Amino acid sequence: MNPSEIQAIKNRFGIIGGSSVLNHAINVAVQVSGTDLTVLITGESGSGKESFSKIIHNLSARKHGAFIAINCGAIPEGTIDSELFGHEKGAFTGALDSRKGYFETTNGGTIFLDEVGEMPLGTQARLLRVLENGEYIKVGSSKVLKTNVRVVAATNVNLLEAVNKGKFREDLYYRLNTVPIYVPALRDRGDDVLLLFRKFTNDFSERYRSKPVRLGPDASDLLMEYPFPGNIRQLKNIAEQITILETDKEHPISAATLNTYLNPVQPSGRRSLVPLKTEDDAGTSFSERELLYKVLFDMRKDVTELKKLVRGVLENEKYGREILDDHEELFQSINHVEPVKAPTVEPTRLLNPPPPSRPIAFDHYERYNADREDIEDVVHVSAEEESLSLEDKEKEMIIKALRKNNNKRKYAAQALGISERTLYRKIKQYDIEE
Repeated sequence: MNPSEIQAIKNRFGIIGGSSVLNHAINVAVQVSGTDLTVLITGESGSGKESFSKIIHNLSARKHGAFIAINCGAIPEGTIDSELFGHEKGAFTGALDSRKGYFETTNGGTIFLDEVGEMPLGTQARLLRVLENGEYIKVGSSKVLKTNVRVVAATNVNLLEAVNKGKFREDLYYRLNTVPIYVPALRDRGDDVLLLFRKFTNDFSERYRSKPVRLGPDASDLLMEYPFPGNIRQLKNIAEQITILETDKEHPISAATLNTYLNPVQPSGRRSLVPLKTEDDAGTSFSERELLYKVLFDMRKDVTELKKLVRGVLENEKYGREILDDHEELFQSINHVEPVKAPTVEPTRLLNPPPPSRPIAFDHYERYNADREDIEDVVHVSAEEESLSLEDKEKEMIIKALRKNNNKRKYAAQALGISERTLYRKIKQYDIEE
């Protein structure tokens, strides 16, 4: 196809851009549209794969027939067979009437199966029979039905890897992949990013009746360099946010302003989902290791409380004293030991000790080792034993749970592992003031 014909296709289906990889994908879609071959469209999520399925349908002899797009990943595994192939009355619980499936209602048209890699294996076998013979059977029926439907499939995963892992049928993969079309990611389309951004901002400015925003040279360069893991969908969202939130439309958007709308990405082009640091209420930065130490101290406290609770139960049981004598070492750590508070450790001194090759001041070395001794002794240091009855201990735990959850019974009951009704009864029993 010559450039003018490709541009006419773009105008008709609302496709913006002039990159060579995009033009090649459009050219393949136009050429295959006049046949009944099965097409597999691959590309990242949000790159616009559905637009190519519409090109194939509307330029084919089936353009007057039905076209339906189905997201296979959005249909539950238990109902996808019924959705695609229909079911008979009484085929399963809730099947009060017979139902036509998509392959019956779109007979003579085109079905676009998006995210076909998410289709269950059992449904894949049914789909393979439709592609090979045009035959299918409704759920709960034994009658073979015929259909004349063209299938266009799309996926954002590597189906060959799914085949190797046993998650996708190999015969179905080669049956779908008769004509492959690759839709390029937005980051591979060069200047198309700026064209799409300008189109989106103009559309949103008309919708919200505001002046369109403009990008400065540095912001344009930043937009071109950004990898866009969400592709066109992400760019459109950014354009809408800027149109609504930026009130100064007289001056171009700077790179610093644009950067506030761009999510940070890892070198691979994917967003970082795990925060490297967190901050407490005082604004002090904590690394993962410091958080781990905090968890260890909390665990030590919980283990001590559990030991006290178990001992209190055993002392009130008939054979409890024998068990305590047999496991004296386990419970001796809670005898006459003052509770120890978790030491406050300086992050730079704890997490970044000086390398062995560097001379270390003696006083610094002692402080560092003292901190480590406190941490290593987490399991051995415990709270002072209190001679409390089981009822007193239960009352104490209920009071702690209520205080911790701001006297909200629902959350206190969840923390104690009892029902809210039981908690209410215990509060009345022990006359606990909330």
